[in-house]
Amino acid sequence: MKQIITPLIALCSVGFFARISYAMARTPVLPLFAFSLGAKVDEIGFVVGASTITGIFFKMPAGTLSDILGRYKVLLIGIFVFALTPFVYYLINSYWQLVGIRFIHGLATSIYGPVAMAMIIDVAGNQKGGKLSLFSSITIIGNLLGAPLGGFILYQLSSNGQYTLEQFHFTYMICGILGLISLFFTLTQFKRSNGTINNNLSLKKVWENFKKGIKEVISDYRVVITSNMEGIQNLSLGALEAFLPIYAVTMAKLNAFEAGVLWAAQIITTILSKPIMGRISDRYGRKIIVFSGMWICAITFAIIPWTVNFYILLFLAMIYGIGEAFVTSSSAAMVADFCKEDNYGAAMGTFGTLYDIGHASGPILAGLLLKHLNYTQSFLIIALILIIASMIFQITIHEKKISTH
Repeated sequence: MKQIITPLIALCSVGFFARISYAMARTPVLPLFAFSLGAKVDEIGFVVGASTITGIFFKMPAGTLSDILGRYKVLLIGIFVFALTPFVYYLINSYWQLVGIRFIHGLATSIYGPVAMAMIIDVAGNQKGGKLSLFSSITIIGNLLGAPLGGFILYQLSSNGQYTLEQFHFTYMICGILGLISLFFTLTQFKRSNGTINNNLSLKKVWENFKKGIKEVISDYRVVITSNMEGIQNLSLGALEAFLPIYAVTMAKLNAFEAGVLWAAQIITTILSKPIMGRISDRYGRKIIVFSGMWICAITFAIIPWTVNFYILLFLAMIYGIGEAFVTSSSAAMVADFCKEDNYGAAMGTFGTLYDIGHASGPILAGLLLKHLNYTQSFLIIALILIIASMIFQITIHEKKISTH
């Protein structure tokens, strides 16, 4: 038992503060920051998706390199980005500067995400669903706290709902302080040798192993399609992340703090549901849980723009969070079930890449749709994409039998 508790506690300590920092920097502060800089709806979608685009290119290499060079070294790079990048927001005074720093900030989760997941899988045995879900639930408490905290700081600093550059700069300075705490935990709680496979590999051998790991993983259609489920689910999540705050403030006439509470409600239900669903998937199978979660997310997402009532929006956000827990509790574990042990990093990198393609595409697609359609039509189109993807998954993927021993 000691073998799994130690890395879980260390990773959760790191992830907790890193996620608070990153969540504060993102929702609802980021879309409101872009809006205050004069960004249009499609431009807001792009800036929210910018950091996730980085993950499309870096998550797979980061996960694969952690298989070769060791987890700690690669993890530390990601945490440095978490800790230092928020301070650069203090220099931003234009939309395009904001876009540029979002690309850089995206390196943090691009590197940290797949490596941390691989570290958990390394020691989880046949309890991958439960351990990954527990780890994810504990670390995304940072997201739960970060969103309303960022909104609350802005709300306290603002005057009559009007925001200045200085107020956004101060908020991002707080993000940086929280990131530094995460770096402190990384440097003090991990042994520097943690996860190292071979320190004497030549550059040529590293490159050969890198290509081999990626090829073996992406050639497995089961890995690609199953990873794509969380990617497609994140299409709606990314759209919600970008435009729920804008919808809440402009259409429902809520304040920034209330917009942050809506986001926090979604995260709360995800946190509470994921460990339970992860354990259920370990025991009874993952496919039906993923499929059901896609439908829950699609239906609630489509209903959201039909109301401006805060309490109904709060309820829908919570149900959406349950659907997200269904998908995310089982999809990563199902991918790991399909892979060989020495490719866990590459598998989580592939998983993270498809996750980020969806997450980045969500706000961009929603922004383009909202440029020509209303919220109801735009959200319905995205919901239908989730339904179609779930049907493809149901037809093409045959679940590997899970051993309970």
